[in-house]
Amino acid sequence: MRLHDLAAELQLPVPDLHTDAEVTGVTHNAAWVQPGSVFVAIRGAKFDGHSFIAQAQAAGAVAVLGEGLADGQTAPLPYLTVPSARAALADAAAALAGHPSRRLKVVGVTGTDGKTTTSWLTRHLLRSAGLQTGLLSTVGYELPDGELRHFPAHFTTPEAPQVQATLGEMVAVGGQAAVLEASSHALALDRVRGVDWDVAVWTHLSSEHLDFHGTLENYFADKRKLVERARFAVLNVDDPWTAQLRGVAPGETTYSAENQHADWRAQDIEERHTGLHFRVVSPAGEFSAALPMIGRFNVANALAGMAAAHHLGATPPQLQAGLASFRGVPGRMELVPGERVPGERVPGESASGKGDGPRVIVDFAHTPPSLEKALGTLRATTAGRLWVVIGSAGGPRDPSKRAPLGEVATRLADHAIFTEEDCRDTPLADILNEMERGAGEAGRTNFLSIGDRRQAIRHAVTHAQPGDTVLLAGKGPEDTLERADETLPWNEVEEARAALALRR
Repeated sequence: MRLHDLAAELQLPVPDLHTDAEVTGVTHNAAWVQPGSVFVAIRGAKFDGHSFIAQAQAAGAVAVLGEGLADGQTAPLPYLTVPSARAALADAAAALAGHPSRRLKVVGVTGTDGKTTTSWLTRHLLRSAGLQTGLLSTVGYELPDGELRHFPAHFTTPEAPQVQATLGEMVAVGGQAAVLEASSHALALDRVRGVDWDVAVWTHLSSEHLDFHGTLENYFADKRKLVERARFAVLNVDDPWTAQLRGVAPGETTYSAENQHADWRAQDIEERHTGLHFRVVSPAGEFSAALPMIGRFNVANALAGMAAAHHLGATPPQLQAGLASFRGVPGRMELVPGERVPGERVPGESASGKGDGPRVIVDFAHTPPSLEKALGTLRATTAGRLWVVIGSAGGPRDPSKRAPLGEVATRLADHAIFTEEDCRDTPLADILNEMERGAGEAGRTNFLSIGDRRQAIRHAVTHAQPGDTVLLAGKGPEDTLERADETLPWNEVEEARAALALRR
């Protein structure tokens, strides 16, 4: 795309630029500029992007977008003035990518809780209905081929150019749909501006990120943008904020695991050792559902995903099959395939998949509140004893949580094993001592410290009995294990499966 064409796309007056350079990309980070890039100079809280124009020019930038030069400032490159630099970054990224979301059925999911699980569920349901579907979430991104990928380290939070490039990749490989997890930061900072939303899913709103948004009302207003921009909304009637979202989108439906006045609702919910079983009452009809996930709260996430997928064409049989085959979000209450309690099996799994071992769950819980929630959820569905393997990160990452982790683990689990979790430059013994102190000061002795995480997992899994549950907490989907002098490749699920294999 030529520079004059990009200016026209952004609805800017086309100035006498004395150049019509070919534009190959757009970025707001001077370190990411490539020859042919347009550099967007954003004035932030700490830095003014205008200070990096010379660096961008040296790297090959052909023009600058900004909200105006300050008195005395000059630009050595063609400078296009825009009302909002962040909006221009997103709009330029969408234009240069060819507006890929217009060629996809796009679902956005937002809310304080449940975003990730609902996003992954919706993606899985759409795939089960035959749509080649990609995913962009906090856990990573997937093209329709199903392989989970991660952005490079310098793209920890994908900005608008990365969002548009990823959507473009989905289109290039034959994608028909995409599910995007839309955080409040992404909406507030225009990272997902320029996405053409077919469906907006609203999960829940509670106080969070107020250091960024300032007030709960501002937080809500930023999240509301997703519903305002979508053609259809899937709304949680159990959330008090939903009342302010009714009628905002041209079309809508509601869901609830408890409220029998919702359009999509659940009845006869049962929490079993192998997952959730319930009956769905919906505009699509009534049908039974089985979801191999832990936690009654996931019924609401399943209803939200089904409502979104049904709006895009999924039938009840496809929804049933999709739920039954869902294996969860990597590292988020993930049920590890392996041996199972006699007589029970995951819906959709052959009878040969059952066994006589414990249930093993991998979860990212690494703070005292999140560990308490995870253990409390598992306690409700555990027939036998509850085990937990838990560590705490080293370095400056909140050392004050180590003793409380030890207290929570020993209070809610029958057996706790303290171990490593990215100890980095902190002596592992110091971390374990703090966790032991928290347990000891609470008067508990139901713990054991095993420094090597692999050995800790194997100890718990091999000593657990049929009917027991073993929670492997803290690492979740992370793919490395950091020690003082080495960083190891790591896969918590594979470590759990190897431990289950030892039982046989």
